[in-house]
Amino acid sequence: MKKELPREFLWGGAVAAHQIEGAWQEAGKGISIADVMTAGSNTTQRQITDGVLPDTYYPNHEAIDFYHRYREDIQLFKTLGLKCFRTSISWARIFPKGDETLPNEAGLQFYDDLFDELLKNGIEPVITLSHFEIPYQLYETYGGFKNKKLIDFFVNYADVVMRRFKDKVSYWLTFNEINNQADGQHSLHTWTNSAVLIEADEIAEEVIYQASLNELIASAKVVKLGHEINPAFKIGAMMAYVPVYPFSAKPEDQMAASKVMERRYFYSDIHARGVIPSYTLKDWEQKGYQIDYTESELQSLKEGTVDYIGFSYYMSGTVTTQKEETVSGHKIPDFPNAKVVKNPYVKASDWGWQIDPVGLRYVLNTVYQRYNLPLFIVENGFGAYDKLSDEGQIHDGYRIAYLKAHIQEMKKAILDDGVPVIGYTPWGIIDLVSFGTGEMEKRYGMIYVDKDNAGKGTLERRIKESYTWYQKVIQSNGEEL
Repeated sequence: MKKELPREFLWGGAVAAHQIEGAWQEAGKGISIADVMTAGSNTTQRQITDGVLPDTYYPNHEAIDFYHRYREDIQLFKTLGLKCFRTSISWARIFPKGDETLPNEAGLQFYDDLFDELLKNGIEPVITLSHFEIPYQLYETYGGFKNKKLIDFFVNYADVVMRRFKDKVSYWLTFNEINNQADGQHSLHTWTNSAVLIEADEIAEEVIYQASLNELIASAKVVKLGHEINPAFKIGAMMAYVPVYPFSAKPEDQMAASKVMERRYFYSDIHARGVIPSYTLKDWEQKGYQIDYTESELQSLKEGTVDYIGFSYYMSGTVTTQKEETVSGHKIPDFPNAKVVKNPYVKASDWGWQIDPVGLRYVLNTVYQRYNLPLFIVENGFGAYDKLSDEGQIHDGYRIAYLKAHIQEMKKAILDDGVPVIGYTPWGIIDLVSFGTGEMEKRYGMIYVDKDNAGKGTLERRIKESYTWYQKVIQSNGEEL
């Protein structure tokens, strides 16, 4: 019997509003936390400024001007054959300050028009409610998600957009890569995930746990509310899964890997199971953390478990406790003498991201075994320096090779291992502003956008070699790779 992917499998592409839309002050939109992030590079971290400063370049302000060009871009998506398109709603377009009672109608109308255009062209919207674009004033006035008031603000925002688009959007995700902030390695993640900057007198990990739990409570309330608005809604979590392997067969390395993964599983455990994990409660107790939550909020967690797990997958990691291991790496806080190191068995991208297609199959199997929920690969992609040939073409065989290898492993998980996967939406289906570095020249797309890291360019779109390749993948439902 021939093995084939389900005919309803959702082949698509993924982006985020703040990385493509631009029009950062148009039609009543407020400032978001993405609007105060400067450009960085492969070696320089983006800076978070105190408001929008004059004479400072903010790449998200214009991005690729999708706000004004979405119709032509959707025609390219249609020709590509996309069955779905994952993007986000900019919270600051709907509630410019975040805490208003009434929404900005112009913002709602923009997404009405966008979703109509997608549906008219046979493309299903897959929508993230919060993708690193929290209104900036919610940080200025309330300190971000470490303040419980943001729970109600998020629920009110979600209520408005879910009711408005209840007949246009079926697939929803609450908080994008909510577990990015788990390791607390740098301020960029706590900022973009929670609109939180750690004060000098605060314990970073304790603050991150409080903000994260507040987001998880908000997510659960929205899941319950969404099912009341439209019982047909499919509402998922969105996780960043970076599997961490033990460096060796040494038992301590295995335990170190397990402890590292607990930090990320904390989020999806609550999303999917509806309770705070016992390992986390014990950790809080041992560290003396005072995390604020009520019995009512615990009940909300139980009542708002997700329908599926959406996730990003780009790379894997490795951890060791061996003192003789001299490879540089950052230490982990939950296991003595352990540090994350490079895996000698896999290659890495120009940005040091380790390329591990088998890791995707591993994630699909382990996450499904843990939760018994459908999975949705909503980000997977390869950032690279693309060059125009003398003929004006982009030959990105390296991207094709990356995507092909990952799709092959995904197919094994579905067809050989029995993992239910809803769909696959490669990240940055069109070139966009990189979240981590703010670069345009760290390109993920199958559609090239003429713009450089300094913000110069015509914004002209042209297809890459990977576009034609992916077109055939979709047409053959994954048979022709």
